[in-house]
Amino acid sequence: MRRLLALLLLACAGTAGAQAPCPEAWEVTTEQMLGVWHAQFAGEWDTTIVLLEKHPDYAGNFRGGVKRAGGVSQATGDVDEGDFTLEESADGVHITAAWIGEVVDGSCGKEIRGTWKADGAKEGKDFVLRKVTPAAPR
Repeated sequence: MRRLLALLLLACAGTAGAQAPCPEAWEVTTEQMLGVWHAQFAGEWDTTIVLLEKHPDYAGNFRGGVKRAGGVSQATGDVDEGDFTLEESADGVHITAAWIGEVVDGSCGKEIRGTWKADGAKEGKDFVLRKVTPAAPR
């Protein structure tokens, strides 16, 4: 009887500490995108901070802000089967930049790589987004 009890306790202890499985890149959902991210651009030392929150009007989308040394922009976007899109607006009306990227395989939805391109620019800049914190519960 003691041996059975010990085995049950060991089995429970093993599952209690188990973490949720890491989603594949194509499985990452909008909910998993919510939170604070650090963005780094190729050839730049400064870190840009991106906050993504649940969009109040469009299910499956997120919105938030992009904070960099020059100020704060509004942003809205989505993730679909690992493809990430974020549109940035300095005035809340016109798109001033676009982030197009992909969730990195094996990152559990915590890293995105792609290209950021300002409206009207001929070439974009490579970026890496890394998740810092999840969204606060509401």
